[in-house]
Amino acid sequence: MEKLNVLFLCTGNSARSQMAEAILRKYGGDYFVVYSAGLEPSKVNPYAIKVLDEIGFSTEGQYSKPISKYAGRMDFDYLITVCSSAEERCPIFPGVGTRLHWPFEDPAAFQGTDEEKTGKFREIRDQIKTRILAWLDEMDFPPESK
Repeated sequence: MEKLNVLFLCTGNSARSQMAEAILRKYGGDYFVVYSAGLEPSKVNPYAIKVLDEIGFSTEGQYSKPISKYAGRMDFDYLITVCSSAEERCPIFPGVGTRLHWPFEDPAAFQGTDEEKTGKFREIRDQIKTRILAWLDEMDFPPESK
């Protein structure tokens, strides 16, 4: 079976889309080639890396990328926006099969102590993981490991 290309899109490609990329890569690696990008890329948020590392998800090779790296240059079976801003502002470009919108709260916007911020990133990480596992189940793709 040929792997399906999936692109997660967010505004900064720093947290939610990065977490989604790492999580789908781990759980759906046999079925998907996973990418992420941002409308206004910045850098990967250290809290996103921290909370993924805590549960054994690799972010090796991941970095913040602009949507222009992919728009019109690659075909995607799925384009999944993970924030409302990206959904509203995402350009329509050729080569996208199915477009989905999974809105998640921006953990980087949360104000608090280091411990509270880490907790918010864990919360959003777990929401993304739950949504990806449900999607794999809906599509009848068994996750590689839970």
